[in-house]
Amino acid sequence: MQHFDRAKQLATDILKSNRTDRSAVLILAHALIAQNRQGEAIVLLERAARRSSDAEIETLLGAALCGSRRSADGIEQLRRTAARRPPYLPAFQELAGQLAKAGQLNEAIRTVEDGLALAPESIDLKVDLGRLLLENNDRAKARDILIVARDAAPGRPDILTELARALLFDGEYAAAADTFRHALALRPEDTLARANLAACLLEMGERDGGVAALRSVLRGRPHMLGRAAYALSASSHGRFFFRPSAVAKFLGREPV
Repeated sequence: MQHFDRAKQLATDILKSNRTDRSAVLILAHALIAQNRQGEAIVLLERAARRSSDAEIETLLGAALCGSRRSADGIEQLRRTAARRPPYLPAFQELAGQLAKAGQLNEAIRTVEDGLALAPESIDLKVDLGRLLLENNDRAKARDILIVARDAAPGRPDILTELARALLFDGEYAAAADTFRHALALRPEDTLARANLAACLLEMGERDGGVAALRSVLRGRPHMLGRAAYALSASSHGRFFFRPSAVAKFLGREPV
């Protein structure tokens, strides 16, 4: 619910009576990180990590270190946690994400692949691998792994949106549009998926449908103007505007 102050207060009250309460430590750390108070979270998590060998606390510590511009320390912490056995899979996911942010995309992919070697049935790792492969422009491998993930968990909209993006990038606009529609039926508030659906429709020559989808994306969401403008201008059947205000006016206008 993003009531971070209230969560922080409740966790602090619990820790006053029991300073080793694991759940309270994690809640307080999450609340501090959400408030951009990583330094305080790091002190709390380092103290907790010294008291016990807890992979979840160590993973959150690594994330907090990375978020406080101590990426080298954070990545090293995450490497140590990922080396645990039995494996703690969120450590692989966090490490891969931080490596990707640091521009080490190939190493991020190898990290997820290492995790999958230890837990080959993990759907979450498959989705992460597909997303990273797409980012690395390895679309064929991304599609293969995402299709496996989709078949194993057909009701997950995050898998469908990533697979649809792979289809979109490969120019398979009709298949991508169908997949985006399926994802939006499961998660209708996903504005990025709707913007990508609009891009598919524009490429398919369904300009009215594409523009209507972009209007829906932009309505009440001015921060999506750039994405909507890109979808319009990048499409072979779209429109280009020299000024953002012209895009806003065009998309804010109801069809006649």
